[in-house]
This record gives sequence, C-alpha cells and structure tokens, in this order.
Amino acid sequence: MITADAETLAVAATASVAAPVPVPAPVAAPAQAPGAAGAAGVAEAVGAVRSDEAVGFAEVADRLGGLARRALHDEAMLTPKPGLVDGRDGGSHHDMDLSLLLASADALAAPIAACARAAQHLPLGRALRTEIGAVGRAGEQRMLDATGGVNTHRGALWALGLLAAGLAATGTLGAASGFAARLAAIDDPAAPSRTASHGARVRLRYGATGAMGEARQGFPHITRVALPMLWAARAAGQGEHTARTDALLASMAALEDTCLLHRAGPEGLRAVRQGARAVLRAGGSGTPRGRALLEDLDQICRSRRLSPGGSGDVLAAALFLDSALPLTADRSR
Repeated sequence: MITADAETLAVAATASVAAPVPVPAPVAAPAQAPGAAGAAGVAEAVGAVRSDEAVGFAEVADRLGGLARRALHDEAMLTPKPGLVDGRDGGSHHDMDLSLLLASADALAAPIAACARAAQHLPLGRALRTEIGAVGRAGEQRMLDATGGVNTHRGALWALGLLAAGLAATGTLGAASGFAARLAAIDDPAAPSRTASHGARVRLRYGATGAMGEARQGFPHITRVALPMLWAARAAGQGEHTARTDALLASMAALEDTCLLHRAGPEGLRAVRQGARAVLRAGGSGTPRGRALLEDLDQICRSRRLSPGGSGDVLAAALFLDSALPLTADRSR
C-alpha cells in the first residue's frame, strides 16, 4: 500500500531521476554528427529514413518513435481514468473514443522518431529548433488527418517530440529533460500564432504557463512527479495498472492543467486536484478506499465535463521515458 501523498513521494524519488547510474555506451550522437536535411527535408524525414544516415542512428530514432507510440497506446487504454478517454468510452469528451486515440498514436510514431533523428544530426541551437518545429507541424497535420480534425495529442506530440530529441542527443533521462528545456526556450521563427487557441486564452486569463512553460522548466511534472510515482508504486509491490493510475493521479494532484482551466476555470482545477490527492492519501488506487474515491472523482469529472488532458499527456511521457531506459545510460537504475 502507498501511504505517502503525491508531494512526499515526488520529493523522495526526485534523486533517482536527477542522478542516473552511469554505465558504458550511452545512446547519443557523436560530436561530429552527419549533416541534417534541414527544415525543407522534414516531410522526407517523417516518411522514411534518409539513405545517408548511419544505420545505428536510424535504429535508435525509430525505436524511440515506436516506444512513444506504445506509451500513447498504454495511456489511452488505461481504464478507468477520471474524465479521460479510456476503454469504457470518451469520458468527458464527446468527440473522442479509444479507437480515435489509438489511430492518433499510430500517426505520431514517425514524427517523434524524426525529432530524435534531427537531434542526432544537429547541435542544440536555432537550426535544430526550426527543424523540430517543422516536424511538429507536419506531425500535427498527420494527427488531424488520422482523427478527422480532432486534436487528440497536440500536447503529447510536443512533450514526446522534445524528450525524444533529448534522449537521442544526450543518452540519459536527466540530461534529456535539460536538453528539451533548452531547446524549448529557443523561439521557433516559423511558428504560427495560436492566439485563438484554448491554451493561449488560458494563459492570458489565468497566467498559466501551459505546455510551453512545462517544457522550458524541463518537464518537472513528468520527471519529478509522475515518473517517480510510477517507480515508487512498483517498488511498493503494486501491479502495473495501479502504478500507472497512481502516476496519473500524482500529476492530476499537482499540475496546473490548462485543459481543466479552459473547461472549468480555477474551481474545476481545484476540484480535480483535491480529488486526486484524496485517492493518494487513502493509499492509492489499489486500496479499497482509494478505488472508491477514484470512482467519486470520475463521477465529478464526467458530470462537470472536466478533462485532465494535460495529466494524460504527462502520464504518456512518463511511460515513454520509463520504456526508453534500456536505450540510455540510466538502464541499470
């Protein structure tokens, strides 16, 4: 049984994220990497491996894309999830279901692999940021084509694309998030204005930093909250379903989720945070009391159409980093 709340577990596990165990042969680009295709070659990079790439680099990038796809699948299929699409139905979403999320995940494997590939061939800087931005926009269009125009995974594409680039470039979880933060801090000169987007409105109204702020801080709710909770729950003897559910709840308890702010303002965000904390303080979703409180939170989210979509993205990214451990210098953790 997990008896600590989300904040306590996150603090206790942060050291394991920040201090990977060094082992030989980290997966990273060499100091003198092969030339990159540049932004104009993004469509080719998304669709197929370029012939001038070293096979080893291509394999690493493709494996990261496949792991991202699997993480998105696993997050989507986790059931039950308060307010989110899962194996039951669309939760608080009337325009989504599980099959749509799985199709979206399938569409994003290649763009996320392309982000990793770009980071293997370009040093951290404006040229890499430009190419990552172009890959992201092409990937977003692939997602929309696959879903009939429904925004299923825009935030997940942003987070997993940056983290895949960080993993490919640095070879460790801790360094990957730092690399992603520095990359996100570079403005993309070709980025379109999103002043009318839900996230932009929330930032203006409530001052929430959103996905951009999370990235520029090194994804703290992924690396210091959800991922440590996942590991702590496993270490406490919980099954994988419970560990993943509790990792999601840990994010819900702490994240300033712009999806919730957009739908219900600070009151809705507060209700979800309090509900998630109650489950964790009851010992987590694996205990009888925790399961009952999780059902209560699910009913609150459904009745008020509250969707903690940001925390869904956080869980997917945490599962991605966890599954990528064998490719990194952290693998003996």
